Amino acid sequence: MPLPSSSVKPTLAAIARGTGVSTATVSKVVNGRADVADETRAKVLAALEEAGYRSPSQRRTPSGPDVVEVAFDAIDSAYPSALLNGILDHAASTGVEVVVSTTGRQRTTERGLGRKAQRVINEGRAGLIVVTSAYDESDLAAFLRRHIPVVVIDSYNPPPADVVSVGAANWAGGKAATEHLLDLGHRHVAYLGGPEAIECNQARLHGYLSALTSRGIAPDPGLVLHGRFRTDHGIEGLAALLALTRPPTAIFAGNDAIAVGVLREARRRGIRVPEDLSLVGFDGTALAKDSVPALTSVAQPLQEMGRAALRAVLRQARGEQPDTHRVELATQLVVRETTTALR
Repeated sequence: MPLPSSSVKPTLAAIARGTGVSTATVSKVVNGRADVADETRAKVLAALEEAGYRSPSQRRTPSGPDVVEVAFDAIDSAYPSALLNGILDHAASTGVEVVVSTTGRQRTTERGLGRKAQRVINEGRAGLIVVTSAYDESDLAAFLRRHIPVVVIDSYNPPPADVVSVGAANWAGGKAATEHLLDLGHRHVAYLGGPEAIECNQARLHGYLSALTSRGIAPDPGLVLHGRFRTDHGIEGLAALLALTRPPTAIFAGNDAIAVGVLREARRRGIRVPEDLSLVGFDGTALAKDSVPALTSVAQPLQEMGRAALRAVLRQARGEQPDTHRVELATQLVVRETTTALR
């Protein structure tokens, strides 16, 4: 017999019908009684988890503070730190408590996602903010069918149409970065991007390509290299570009970490930035202003993105409908010391 529909609030009786046991047995499992066979207990627990059942003791009390969980794949760079600062800033002003977790970069199994979703329910979270995660539409369904408010920030994959997403104007930022280099006289401009299939990387790449074609410059596929949004991609990417018969005079890096890798490798090779090579990053993190020389970068409003995500998840937790399912904030090119006119 099928389990209760996710659109209907699950009851013990519905769980009992779906698993072929008595309501009394389901009640024993919920209350942790020992007089239930292990096989039966496992079957009932799986059904409870799948249906998103919450016992009265697990349900969040309206008088208590809202608690929102923020899930990162990892907190190992300036980008997630800036987002988290924005979330915490808005949380402090609204009396909301924030719990931080990490998902890791390995794909989570469907069973694992179900357990995580059930834990969010059991611990009384008001909602979940997922940052730069590889969760796809089917993964997020584990949370949605349990009616957990979810907001994603810079998802690797396009989120479902009914999930609120927060991001920056990546296409416009990529176009602005490339146009800045073209305005300085550069015509042989490379793009060192992040993982090829990731949505934000695709948007930045398309902005780069649009800027070139609008100036009558045919894009050179050999000048586009994809890799991780990590410093080592900048190091390896510059080495590969310099091995070309005609190396670029300027590079647009898909994020600040890649750009810092370019700076390190350029310094090691005795290449002067910006005299010999102009460079633009993306994100506008502390890495950009603290690098030597200070990095020209397309700044994302990361703290405001964090605040917007928290506002959106709290609205859903209150039962309000979102004004929009896509919040896209403007980027801004910040010119510093790593770009100059082509000699």
